[in-house]
Amino acid sequence: MKELVTDIAKALVDHPEQVQVNSIEGEQVTVLELRVAPDDLGKVIGRQGRTAKSIRTLLGAAGMKLKKRFTLEILE
Repeated sequence: MKELVTDIAKALVDHPEQVQVNSIEGEQVTVLELRVAPDDLGKVIGRQGRTAKSIRTLLGAAGMKLKKRFTLEILE
């Protein structure tokens, strides 16, 4: 899942070398923290959060197959 979020984020931003994804395993939920360059933050979030919502939807669908829950947090 970490690679999925990394690939999507790198395709969206202008500075793909600054994309970092950190995975934090919990008992029920795995939290994926996404960091990008400050000027790329808007590209990852999208208008009214549509891009971020789409990435979260993909995580949910892929997580159903693995029978795990994933949460995406976009950090500044």
